[in-house]
Amino acid sequence: MTDTIFITGVVIHARHGVMEHETEVGQRFVIDLELSIDLSESSHTDRLADTVSYSNVVATATAAFKNANYKLLERAAGAVAEAVLTAFPRVSTIKVTVHKPHAPIAAIFEDVGVVLTRTREAPSHG
Repeated sequence: MTDTIFITGVVIHARHGVMEHETEVGQRFVIDLELSIDLSESSHTDRLADTVSYSNVVATATAAFKNANYKLLERAAGAVAEAVLTAFPRVSTIKVTVHKPHAPIAAIFEDVGVVLTRTREAPSHG
């Protein structure tokens, strides 16, 4: 299966980081999501019930990202992946990209971030 739903450029203000000012003031993060999902049914039925609501995915990802103040982007991205996989059983794999364009780096740079890919574990037949 090669079907994908993508949502890019979701801007969220959050307080993730190691530095004290990052957790006090917060900063802008940008999230991109790529969901692997079988769209064969919804591509024929035209029913929302046969896919996932983009709006609900964004709401779930945003809540998970802002739910706690993490030191590491890796953990924040992991929280998003876990929340989406838990909330949307139709999603088999999620790729979460978190951009931190205002990271406290003593250099001129365009972007920095992490990309995590998580796949739903197959149920064990014990």
